[in-house]
Amino acid sequence: MTNALPPDAVPARPAGPEAPFRVLMVCMGNICRSPTAEGVLRHQIVQAGLDGFVEVDSAGTHAYHLGCAPDARSQRHAHARGYDLAPLRARQVCAADYAHFDLLLAMDWDNLALLEDGCPPDPVLRRKLRRLTDFIPAGSPLAGTQVVPDPYYGGADGFDHVLDLVEAACEGLVTHLRQLVASVGTNPSH
Repeated sequence: MTNALPPDAVPARPAGPEAPFRVLMVCMGNICRSPTAEGVLRHQIVQAGLDGFVEVDSAGTHAYHLGCAPDARSQRHAHARGYDLAPLRARQVCAADYAHFDLLLAMDWDNLALLEDGCPPDPVLRRKLRRLTDFIPAGSPLAGTQVVPDPYYGGADGFDHVLDLVEAACEGLVTHLRQLVASVGTNPSH
């Protein structure tokens, strides 16, 4: 499986248990798309034996739902596929996130632009900003998809489509993370 990104497009810091690679998923309100992406990536990290090597969080660009659980529809659709979003709570992206996380992955162009607007003008920090869909593997039927659309005002199909996109992108992201962990010569298979 091939990652859709060129190798130099994302930070390539080695990851290990002493210095885990940190990923922040970002959407507008942090109650639909980004907590779904957080839950899916957490699950895939455990399945890949990378737990302890990668930390995942999510946040919103807006303060609409601070402290709230993910949308009930997101939770229901995620649960049907084996993901538990119930413990997650919405928060807003803060200035410290740009330095703390190795990747800040926006769900769409608007949220990527808001991340760029809030990011200090340091090129090292700016390289951390990407769209989650950049990680959809080239061989996936979803390859070339530009955004994870907001399902908030739509029907059930929108939440399933979000999960399809997020699962595909996280699969590609896990491939990238495996390479980072392997670069420190650590065997992530506990």
